[in-house]
Amino acid sequence: MTLDDLPPLRNTLAAAGISARKSFGQHFLLDLNLTRKIVRLAGVGAGETVIEVGPGPGGLTRALLESGAHVVAVEKDARFIPLLEELAEHAPGRLQVVNEDALTATLPAGAPIVANLPYNVATPLLIGWLTGPLRLPSMTLMFQKEVADRIVAAPGSRTYGRLSVLAQALTEARIVMDLPARAFTPPPKVASAVIQLTARADRPADEIVERLQRLTAAAFGQRRKMLRSSLRPLGGEALCTAVGVDANARAEDVTVAQYLKMAARLETAS
Repeated sequence: MTLDDLPPLRNTLAAAGISARKSFGQHFLLDLNLTRKIVRLAGVGAGETVIEVGPGPGGLTRALLESGAHVVAVEKDARFIPLLEELAEHAPGRLQVVNEDALTATLPAGAPIVANLPYNVATPLLIGWLTGPLRLPSMTLMFQKEVADRIVAAPGSRTYGRLSVLAQALTEARIVMDLPARAFTPPPKVASAVIQLTARADRPADEIVERLQRLTAAAFGQRRKMLRSSLRPLGGEALCTAVGVDANARAEDVTVAQYLKMAARLETAS
């Protein structure tokens, strides 16, 4: 048996009587031309270990396996486990299926992630991967277009926020592909985008990352207030003045580099 022997994904889903669950934020990408393009954009190579989260019926999984990669597929929905195990039989030794919640599952450190993320947990998953201990070399992830836009947003824009700062402080982030709603089954109400995040060689120390999280939570938690007010528990005006940031500015007007300077100042003051 080879991957070429597999039936079309729509047939596989129909035979299993499985449909997407709204409660899990599921929207299936069944077009293998699109999933193959995502794998090419991710730069996945033969023999490489790759993490996939939320594989569902296995559309992106098939494309990853076609590349010759070894795939660790983490799927919470038990309905898909038999389908993924059948897929594993067509790529012997190269697909490990983990029936766990990705929010709590232990993932292999140092492996890239390629995934069409469930919409309802996409943002907390990303923040956990960015700030946690895994040290992922890269992430190629599908999000709702509005979330992808937030990740790459520039200071001063309406979409610039805490997610923008954390993502850009820790990775080089860029949108590499847009997908219309009609590409999915069932179609979501919004467009989607694939974003690639590559780990920065100059990643801040863990202590700085922890303080950056506190800093951005305070600043963007009251984003309409001036920093002198929103950051008062962390030093407010004195903190801003120490690193040359206008204390009368609001959270969305501060650059990633300035947030990192403030985070570093918090470290030395603690």
